Amino acid sequence: MRHPRNPNQITIYLVDDDLSFQRAMVGALEAAPDMALLAIAGSRTEGMMLMDAPPVDVLIVDLGLPDGSGIDIIAAAHERWPTCNIMVSTTFGDELHVMQSLMAGAAGYLLKDSAPPSMLNEIRTLHAGGSPISPLIARKILLRFRDGYQPEEEAPAASAPTSRNSLSLREREVLEYITKGFTTVEIAALMSVSHHTVSTFVRRIYAKLEVNSKAEAIYEANARGLLAR
Repeated sequence: MRHPRNPNQITIYLVDDDLSFQRAMVGALEAAPDMALLAIAGSRTEGMMLMDAPPVDVLIVDLGLPDGSGIDIIAAAHERWPTCNIMVSTTFGDELHVMQSLMAGAAGYLLKDSAPPSMLNEIRTLHAGGSPISPLIARKILLRFRDGYQPEEEAPAASAPTSRNSLSLREREVLEYITKGFTTVEIAALMSVSHHTVSTFVRRIYAKLEVNSKAEAIYEANARGLLAR
């Protein structure tokens, strides 16, 4: 499936072998004037073939593909399309798949039972620079962080700085709110500042931690000991 590109639309590739989910997403996206589904791939092989096509704004990938893992596609897309936002949609809910997909380059993670209208809102959030993650997945990630998570088969990383001085007091405050799931608007209200100010803090946090998403920021901040225990 390919449609003419509209510069005002969010362009999307979907990699998923679930026909009922494909139909649900096609119906939802066709009813969204600000989005365009340019292609659907039903396997890892077909998904990897998309890497030779022009990049899109959002790539939605199922992890459990019939001929391999969607994590391979995420890693390839993250390397070849640095501006593409990657969202995982899957029935898998265990911590290992969550962390592997996030470390491969995914910036959003939703369980597949999310309603299509909700998915559309999350796609818009992802495209706008957010990191939509379902509450269930967010809780699993935070629990694993608390218990000292390290991905399987990954060699120990070099010691990272543990000083909390790498972030300012206000930046650490914003980071703490981010880990609790507050949105930019909610953080602005809690701190009595504008959402533009919060966005500036977020950009500074990303730059200092050398990350590109909220999920990565939470992971890196925990690794450096920057979050309150």
